[in-house]
Amino acid sequence: MTDIIDGKAIAAVLREKVAVEVASLRDDHDLVPGLAVVLVGEDPASQVYVRNKGKQTVACGMQSFEHKLAPTTSEAELLQLVHQLNSDPAVHGILVQLPLPDQIDTHAVINAIDPAKDVDGFHLSNVGLLATGTPRLVPCTPLGCMILLQQTMEDLSGKQAVVVGRSNIVGKPMASLLLAAHCTVTIAHSRTQDLPGVCRNADILIAAVGRSQMITGDWVKPGAVVIDVGINRIDAQEGKTRLVGDVDFDSVSKVAGAVTPVPGGVGPMTIACLLRNTVQAACSASSLPFSM
Repeated sequence: MTDIIDGKAIAAVLREKVAVEVASLRDDHDLVPGLAVVLVGEDPASQVYVRNKGKQTVACGMQSFEHKLAPTTSEAELLQLVHQLNSDPAVHGILVQLPLPDQIDTHAVINAIDPAKDVDGFHLSNVGLLATGTPRLVPCTPLGCMILLQQTMEDLSGKQAVVVGRSNIVGKPMASLLLAAHCTVTIAHSRTQDLPGVCRNADILIAAVGRSQMITGDWVKPGAVVIDVGINRIDAQEGKTRLVGDVDFDSVSKVAGAVTPVPGGVGPMTIACLLRNTVQAACSASSLPFSM
């Protein structure tokens, strides 16, 4: 029987740990972690993400600062806000919701964030620290995937891991985390020869390619652990849409040893790890130990 990895339940446990740590920081050190989220424009999906992040931040006892800017906001205006947040002692974590409008250089904005407040882990200095095995703040989705793997497998050491997708947000940092866990790692992508064959060698298969239901059961090694990072909206009955991953869940669940569903797998872990990273940043700013 394939185990369905319950990301909602594991994320709930992590949020409980965050809330306990926040209460301890408040009571023992008069420190309340604060997360600032910046949304530029009116993308419906981004609005939902920002709203959920705000609710969960407050639910864990932290301060939530939301900045909603017009879609016509200039790069200079956004950079000015980022600099203000960098210097605000009440703000320990800064997240600029992506994607940004075309008139704004995403890389310039990300790298304007104070690396110590970069709870998304996208700043070049945080990317470099992760790549060299000395991470500070780790990107939330790969971190969530690692927690799911550690909850599912007794030992990752020596396992063959294949990451399908080479993005800076998921694929590359995911590979760095797997290497740090002593896996043998392959990054596969659209130009990989015999991609199904490469995937069939994996004890751990991470799907982060952005193509709905691309990975099917005949691509999966029997007993492998499959983590589906994809979130794709496809047509369903009566003109409605539904969410699916990069994995064809029905066929893969007949072969894999464990698999994450979409929704309810990696998604909840991403926000929970954002909260965790904010607490870590707050502890670091006050030279306090962090052990979550």
